[in-house]
Amino acid sequence: MAGRAQQTEPVVVVLVGATASGKTATVLELARWVPLEVISADSRQIYRYLDIGTAKPTPEERRRVPHHCVDIRDPDQYYSAGEFAHDALELIPEIAQRGKLPVVVGGSPFYIHALCFGLFEQPPMPMRLEIRRQLQRRLLQQGRDALYAELQRVDPELAARYPDRNPARILRGLEFFYATGIPLSQAQRASPALPRPFRTVWLGIAWERARLYERINRRAEWMWTHGLVEETQRVLAMGFAPDCPGLNTHGYKECVAYIRGELTAQQALALMQRRTRQYAKRQLSWFRRYEHIHWLAGDAPERLAQACYELLARQGVLLR
Repeated sequence: MAGRAQQTEPVVVVLVGATASGKTATVLELARWVPLEVISADSRQIYRYLDIGTAKPTPEERRRVPHHCVDIRDPDQYYSAGEFAHDALELIPEIAQRGKLPVVVGGSPFYIHALCFGLFEQPPMPMRLEIRRQLQRRLLQQGRDALYAELQRVDPELAARYPDRNPARILRGLEFFYATGIPLSQAQRASPALPRPFRTVWLGIAWERARLYERINRRAEWMWTHGLVEETQRVLAMGFAPDCPGLNTHGYKECVAYIRGELTAQQALALMQRRTRQYAKRQLSWFRRYEHIHWLAGDAPERLAQACYELLARQGVLLR
């Protein structure tokens, strides 16, 4: 197993890629070569009870390689990019002090951007909480379409990013606007990068698009035949609403529609596959904004891990 090179400041490896690109399998293989701990930057793996549909690492894998920011919220709770950045900033020095390499792994661009570059200044929390409560009441009373139309009026650029009309994102955009009077999209453009107390090395896994879509389709089929519907039923039986943040994502939304009799199993699976492919396309569009990512061609996890190891050694992160 390789040693860590001495650094004047912590080095954080950021491993990105579209959903189903093999990030988790690759970092688990890399852990055989390098002492590391994972900070999961996945906005769905934060949720307890949602394991199959989020492709969460298994308990055995998490015992072998520590994973942070997994199973930290119930499905009806929100967890913002700012909260993730706050938690990850506390974890990074702790991991480094244990002699491990912090590796941020995930495909949630806002989480990763907030950690590595910071966020624009947020309004005071008491003000935000009151506005959030008001908006949540309106969501229940008026529905997400009404709030989405409102977001289109006050921040059309932001609304255009959310064709799926995700309620959590709609609420976040409206909350920021009503707390500051400034569209969130405008604040994001004007926000300068903040200095961070660590150095980053970015790695990305890139598959040819047809291969990636094939992997997405196969994984969706595997999830569907290995308990995704039953997992959704269990979470609903626990009292969580069908449109709670954890269930209002690709995979679970289609299961809810199937359970309600609105879709056949075949229709639900096809829709799940299509929405997941669309999500992957959005992820890749976002990650292409970063010129500093070292992209690795999609391959078996063992070969990808070796390529990661060699690149990190060349970057001075590891001792050969």
